Amino acid sequence: MQGRKIFKGRVVGEALVTGEDISFYGGCDPETGEIVEKGHNLEGKSISGKILVFPSGKGSTVGSYVLYALKRAEKAPLAIVNRIMDPIVAVGCIISEIPAVDEIEIEKIKTGQRIEVDADNGVVTPIE
Repeated sequence: MQGRKIFKGRVVGEALVTGEDISFYGGCDPETGEIVEKGHNLEGKSISGKILVFPSGKGSTVGSYVLYALKRAEKAPLAIVNRIMDPIVAVGCIISEIPAVDEIEIEKIKTGQRIEVDADNGVVTPIE
């Protein structure tokens, strides 16, 4: 799937997919990588070491720094794939050096599926 490069990098990993937007500030524990937003369909799940796939970001500009804190704590996602990249998430990926791509049909990706994110070229490829 061809998308748009937000921040460079190339990784292969397991997808964690949600159809709900994510707020990193207040919605994700920066020390554990666990989604803590009440009622979110990923509540209780860890984004650490996964390729996080979701429509877009939401919430406070502090969300950029939560992504940075996740990276420093080694609890960040391997990469982020969005339908539409929110500026807060984009800044977080850039300052944290997390590969990121948007303009992707996220409905074609399933949780647990191994995918490759080649953010250098804006390409997301299912492996299995």
